[in-house]
Amino acid sequence: MPGFHVENFGCRAARADGEAVSDRLRAAGLSERVLSAADVVVVNTCSVTAEADRSARSFIRRAHRLNPAARILVTGCYAQRAPEEIAGLAGVAAVVGNSHKALAPEITLGLVRVSPAREPSFEPAPAGQATIVSVSSMLIGGVPVWADDRFAHSFLEEGQTLPGIQTRPNLKIQEGCGNRCTFCVIPQTRGSSRSLHPEKILNQVEGFVEAGGNELVLSGINLGRWGRDLHGVFPAGDNGSGRWTLATLVRRIFSDTGLPRLRLSSIEPMDWDRDLIGLMAEFGGTRLARHAHLPLQSGSDAVLRRMHRRYRPWHYAEKVAELLEAAGPHLTLGADVMAGFPGETDAEFEETLEMVRALPFGYLHLFPFSPRPGTRAWALHSENPVRPEIVVERMTALRVLAEEKSRSHRKQFVGKQLQAITLHSSPELQASGRTSALTENFLPVEIDGRLDSNRLVRVTVSGFTAQGSLLAVT
Repeated sequence: MPGFHVENFGCRAARADGEAVSDRLRAAGLSERVLSAADVVVVNTCSVTAEADRSARSFIRRAHRLNPAARILVTGCYAQRAPEEIAGLAGVAAVVGNSHKALAPEITLGLVRVSPAREPSFEPAPAGQATIVSVSSMLIGGVPVWADDRFAHSFLEEGQTLPGIQTRPNLKIQEGCGNRCTFCVIPQTRGSSRSLHPEKILNQVEGFVEAGGNELVLSGINLGRWGRDLHGVFPAGDNGSGRWTLATLVRRIFSDTGLPRLRLSSIEPMDWDRDLIGLMAEFGGTRLARHAHLPLQSGSDAVLRRMHRRYRPWHYAEKVAELLEAAGPHLTLGADVMAGFPGETDAEFEETLEMVRALPFGYLHLFPFSPRPGTRAWALHSENPVRPEIVVERMTALRVLAEEKSRSHRKQFVGKQLQAITLHSSPELQASGRTSALTENFLPVEIDGRLDSNRLVRVTVSGFTAQGSLLAVT
């Protein structure tokens, strides 16, 4: 049988898409192979920064050099934003934007059923499924492209999510974003917010539990907005309003399934409403992981306004205080922080540093501003850019502070007991007699002893590794 290789770039939600494509291809009989031995290569791209675009192009070129006979299909955000750039790269046989990502597995199968000397001729879809049609018969340099702004075939529902290569798999339940942050290209590359049907989600969770899964991660492009586009969907939410929200979904997961632990990925600050925070108080540390990732971006009110973010610094601090009160000091708080947004002054950046110092962050994801074509910040950058050398200095200051915050947060757990789930350990770690794990509150830990993956264990933290992970014993 033909073989495939899927290479993923970007966020958890994007990786969930890539896992779904892999699942569909395996179900169709293809075998998963290393890059050099694959007949077809699926490159699932990100486009959140210029560096993400460069990384995708670099990989495509490397894949073609390493395996020139392979057909390369490129999908994801970069494929949606700039299909003509992708189609012009050597080795690319098809471009599938996010608008048609649900069709990517079938298009991939079409590529391995034809000779490289001919254009793909796709077989009719099975009854009841969408028929593949190249958008407006679009060909760019002879490469077929599927991409438009309707996003009618964008929600790539996964096959049954199982504990396997990933002990803690992602279940993507929400797609797209209706926010209009001035720096962000996601509304262009993924469309407006759309929610996966709650019955499908509950079926997925039940199947995961039946297969022996212990921890599942709910993810989405704008996860906190899940359910807001669902009207009259069976059954109505149980929050008193008759509407589905993320909080009502989580409560239904806990009431209707035996899932041992649920983890929520990134949620916008203002989407942490009273009901969702209440669940952290009720289930945090038992069935709900005490881990909250709230994108911050900046601690400056003026910068947040230029970004068109929907909160002010004091709003953010209030949400953090409410979460800490609900979850207690074991909560691990994470955030995204950006340096060098157009017009950011030294004083505004110092406001960000002060806010980061003041809040109990356990980790930070740090990004230099990257101008994205088609966004308002693209114009702002041309009018009032921050000099590159200053951005480098600010990123360095943030990295030093982030390391201090992370170590301080982890240090408080030395000598304490924590719940953890064992992961797939690297051969090197296994050889040292240790097992990789992740604590319930999102701290990487190396356990003394060799344990199978996907086990829920209680560990006692004994110290640190040279890389900053926790050391523990069972």
